[in-house]
Amino acid sequence: MFGVFKPRINILGIDLAGEIETVGKEVKRFKGGDQVFGTPGTTFGAHAEYTCVPEDGVLTMKPANLTWEEAAAVFLGASTALFYLRNKGNIQAGHKILIYGASGAIGTYAVQLAKHFGAEVTGVCSTTNLEMVKSLGADKVIDYTQEDYSKNGETYDLILDTVGKTSFSCCKKSLKQKGIFLPVVMDLTELVQIIWTSITGGKKVKGGVAGESVEDLDFFKELIEAGKLKPVIDRCYPLEHTAEAFRYVEKGHKKGNVVITLENIVNACP
Repeated sequence: MFGVFKPRINILGIDLAGEIETVGKEVKRFKGGDQVFGTPGTTFGAHAEYTCVPEDGVLTMKPANLTWEEAAAVFLGASTALFYLRNKGNIQAGHKILIYGASGAIGTYAVQLAKHFGAEVTGVCSTTNLEMVKSLGADKVIDYTQEDYSKNGETYDLILDTVGKTSFSCCKKSLKQKGIFLPVVMDLTELVQIIWTSITGGKKVKGGVAGESVEDLDFFKELIEAGKLKPVIDRCYPLEHTAEAFRYVEKGHKKGNVVITLENIVNACP
């Protein structure tokens, strides 16, 4: 991870939830025993029994209506969805948005956040996930095994591809004149399109990397406590089976999130 000849970071994991064991003597914001959730950021390290984060890191108190597993499944998926919808897509009430990969870790949050912002949401997913995506608030759901969204004549203000399974050339006809294609998974082609469309009129390609902020985490907490945002968990694995969890995720068919659990804080997991 981020190394040239060998991994520079040996312990992965960018989302976490847990109880603070101890704090430094100058720390005022937290105390031992606080139940928190958030992210250790690009230092990673959450796939472990303990991790150390700075007081001004992206942590806040865990919502009381979430289990540990649910809280650990919030930040990366939700912040990525928020970054693309709000920061890059400038989503507005009344916008029509298509979310490709609506049943994944980012997509499940994108559906809920888009509805929170007042958009009309169409989700694209597989047959087995149609009802789940509808339950998250999607106005329409397209089964990609049965229908090609790019050929049904519908047009959208935003098309968010959370899984790298469509492209600007494929969806261009499905975008409105000022529509924006938002690819979460980018390669050189998308980078060139972002630059090119930024200097031309009409339809755009926009992308980037989501940042980390306590403000966003507190925003998610507020929505969660109000019952307007909920994590979706496919399955949980104990820490010693982390490699197996990665193998499952890499099959590309999970619903929402996969969570690594520690025995001493585990609640019932779906």
